Amino acid sequence: MTTPSSGDTVTIDYVLKRTDGQEVGNTQQAGPQDITIGSGQIFPQIEEALTGMSVGDEQTVAIPCDKAFGPRNEQMIIDIPRANLPPEPAPQPGMALQAQSPDGQPMTLYVLEVGEETIKADGNHPLAGEDITFDITLREIKQAA
Repeated sequence: MTTPSSGDTVTIDYVLKRTDGQEVGNTQQAGPQDITIGSGQIFPQIEEALTGMSVGDEQTVAIPCDKAFGPRNEQMIIDIPRANLPPEPAPQPGMALQAQSPDGQPMTLYVLEVGEETIKADGNHPLAGEDITFDITLREIKQAA
């Protein structure tokens, strides 16, 4: 049976779960994902698993937090004066805000709390500090030319 190797493009379905089994993402809405093996588009642990799979195979890949989105960093929770935000839309807990990191890189902040004068926002990835699991299914292999 054919298995993918570096440079091949594979089509996969996946379900992403936290360690507690809570599903936090999948390909059901967006459809199957195309990944080029060796391109760094996905976690290396998944690429490694895919190189041993054939079309139709299913595999569960566990990734510890330090190899996924890293540990939570409490210094990335900040207070932002409401005067620094546009008036609309009004900030709500869970809302994503686009900002610039101190080094000028774009980043996403997630609103935690909304106060009269400030909002509390978190610059950590929502899965920071979490071990994650991918249930992957290999749907297709397109071999590199």
